[in-house]
Amino acid sequence: MKAAIIICASWLILPIHGARSQAPNDAQIASIVVTANQVDIDAGKLALSMSRNADVKAFAQRMITDHTAVIKAGSELLAKINITPQDNPTSQSLKSDGDKNLAHLKTLEGAAFDKAYMNREVAYHTQVIGALDKTLIPSTTNPEFKALLVKARPTFVAHLEEAKRIQSSLGKK
Repeated sequence: MKAAIIICASWLILPIHGARSQAPNDAQIASIVVTANQVDIDAGKLALSMSRNADVKAFAQRMITDHTAVIKAGSELLAKINITPQDNPTSQSLKSDGDKNLAHLKTLEGAAFDKAYMNREVAYHTQVIGALDKTLIPSTTNPEFKALLVKARPTFVAHLEEAKRIQSSLGKK
């Protein structure tokens, strides 16, 4: 089976191995989850400081709040079940991609910034949900950790729907 591919919003191709023999272990999944959430927190902080659009700012604050809560819950659980996040090529690529996205967003202003940020949020949440469904949840072996990922998934779906709504409204302005 070929590796599943996630295409991140800033055009970086990120492999997440889907074959059972190549599936990430729980420590690697933990690193991927923490990194993916931190990337969105960082983008949210930038949007909160740069956007003048009330909907975009409210969404950015929600990203900061919700993704911080996921990291906190995940970190507490990982400590309890004795899993230490293990850096891996996927988490490294997520971090690199997030840094490139921030650098790009910093070059934009006003409506161009808002549109680029919201376009990225739609693409990013779409890809994160795909990774959760196809690789991360199925590959997680610890039942408590798997349950946390399953419990967090609806939050990411809600983020995607809200991002699409805002993205659509920006196209009309």
